[in-house]
Amino acid sequence: MGGRVRRYRRFLRDAGAWARGRLPRGAAGGVRRHRWFLGVLGLGAALRVVTVLGYRPALWFPDSYTYVVTAIKPRPDLVRPAGYSMFLRLFEPFHSFALVASVQHLLGLLVGVLVYLTARRLGAPGWAAVLASVPSLLDAYQIELEHLLVSDTLFATLVMSAVCLAVSRATGPVSPGSSAPNRTVGLVAAGGIGLLVAAATLTRTVGLPLVALFAAWLVYRARGRVLAAGVMIAAALVPIAGYALWFHATYQRFGLVGANGVFLYGKTMTFADCAVMRPPPDLAVLCDPRPPAARPPAQEYVWSKDSPLVRLPGITFTEENDALAGRFASLAITRQPLDYLGSVLSELARSFTPDRPVYPDAEVYGYYEFPATPPPPPGRYPATVGADFARRYEQGPIDVRIAEPYAGWMRAYQSVARLPGTAVLVIVFVPPVTAAVRRLRRGPAGRSWRLRRGPAGASGGPAGAGPAVWPLPWATAVLLLVMPPAVAEFDYRYVLPAVPAACLAAAFMASKPSLHNIPRNVRI
Repeated sequence: MGGRVRRYRRFLRDAGAWARGRLPRGAAGGVRRHRWFLGVLGLGAALRVVTVLGYRPALWFPDSYTYVVTAIKPRPDLVRPAGYSMFLRLFEPFHSFALVASVQHLLGLLVGVLVYLTARRLGAPGWAAVLASVPSLLDAYQIELEHLLVSDTLFATLVMSAVCLAVSRATGPVSPGSSAPNRTVGLVAAGGIGLLVAAATLTRTVGLPLVALFAAWLVYRARGRVLAAGVMIAAALVPIAGYALWFHATYQRFGLVGANGVFLYGKTMTFADCAVMRPPPDLAVLCDPRPPAARPPAQEYVWSKDSPLVRLPGITFTEENDALAGRFASLAITRQPLDYLGSVLSELARSFTPDRPVYPDAEVYGYYEFPATPPPPPGRYPATVGADFARRYEQGPIDVRIAEPYAGWMRAYQSVARLPGTAVLVIVFVPPVTAAVRRLRRGPAGRSWRLRRGPAGASGGPAGAGPAVWPLPWATAVLLLVMPPAVAEFDYRYVLPAVPAACLAAAFMASKPSLHNIPRNVRI
């Protein structure tokens, strides 16, 4: 009874404060405590409002039209899973791509909030948590990507939600009768992680390896116990298997997409040498006599009419063509493993360049820039069909309308506000290097540096403090950076979903300086 009275009095006090135009005492303290982040968040929201005003209803990418077709006529696509199309379908009753773009901007803001709150909850200093959220909230290319009708923003949100849930639940409240934090993930949380990873996988298939990564993480957190990992795997595989059955019912073949072999073939054509491979006659038709240095980017072997694969009878993504391309790619990798590794590393290195050179071609590169003039209508047949479906979705014109001065402001902002690739490289290296240095600097008693606030072990504390939590977001970021150049090709938009996880891992490694040996009268 007394608790109810106290809550009622607190409610009346807060309501009175709001009525007088003041923040309640607790809220005012929260605003002061998080004022720097709230400033960054407000600036990020303002930039997104300017983007929505400047480019209406949204910006288009070649993939956008396929997503819209699947949203209007739900069925598995041979090239892309239908997760993002189902996201579009949720908003079809509103007939507004501007609404879709606005929701994606909200998801972008949500990612920044998740990074900040998770970092703070696990004890990172305020400055580190704010800096970790800045790329998600203020990077101009991130904002432009959110305004494109592509799957990457939804994918990044699902992945970061799973990461933040996994690390937060793994450093939960103190167990009854114990002075140590409860470091296992509950079964409900494990199921939620599995569903988030499944949704990410059905949005972009590059998320599939995350099932194994998160399962390993849950076993690691539970010190070898596998129940939570089993629940997570089951929660992830049930919707994934259900989608695979739907795909089989449509195409009489199992899978999430029907293009894995085709894209891997395009990847291997950046180095494949048939003189070294010595392929059998049925695979030799896919050879390119040109030396690798004179060949076009990998995507041209998937889409160009001059590609040996595209010239084969039937559509490119038939089961027979996909299997043939997959066999060729496997032969190229096994016969030229060092060339494959070199190709992956050279593509991966594009993620870390200080500037932003045009790649893979000027057309694709241009889609990631805020345009000064309205883009032309699609020219390829599948895109023109998709444009008709898009007009049905919008129930009106879908041409991009550019409104000045808002569009000009965003173009000017994009010319100066981006995260350089070298900064991404530094962020990725911070967690393992810092952890290694701290391990080397341990004293004779086995003590190590750790975060001054939050659960011990958040940045790799001493043995007995529990496992560190930075490896999960760090491994997630590395996987998202490596997978595209390993199985298809590098693209600038594939880097952006990895950045929030990398920043979160780096924030975990920050620590407050110790003031114990500094006299109080000289402390700042």
